[in-house]
Amino acid sequence: MRIGELAEIAGVTPRTIRYYENLGLLSPNERQGKGFRYYTQTELAKLQKIHCLKSLGLTLEEITTVIDLYFEDSTGIRGKQKVLEILQFHLKETDEKILSLKEFRSDLEANITKIQQQIQEISSH
Repeated sequence: MRIGELAEIAGVTPRTIRYYENLGLLSPNERQGKGFRYYTQTELAKLQKIHCLKSLGLTLEEITTVIDLYFEDSTGIRGKQKVLEILQFHLKETDEKILSLKEFRSDLEANITKIQQQIQEISSH
């Protein structure tokens, strides 16, 4: 199928497909005639997997490291293991950010209280 057909079936734009090609996520099966890109069901499956992985929160860069694992291993185990590692890393980062934000929030509350007390002291004089 040509790029327009693939885009329509996958629910993306031809521009998205070209972008994914530039990132190495997809590649046309062949170019014939006037340089038209032709795609197979494999590229459609990859587009669907990319969409799924994006919905899990993976970046396109991370997807680049994972996508081929799903198509090299028919069980998908290697891909899932890699995704699990990435998601566990994201969870760790998120927990660290939450802790940092809680500390920042606590500092803000302390500073607000301190300034409110200073204002009250000045106002009562």
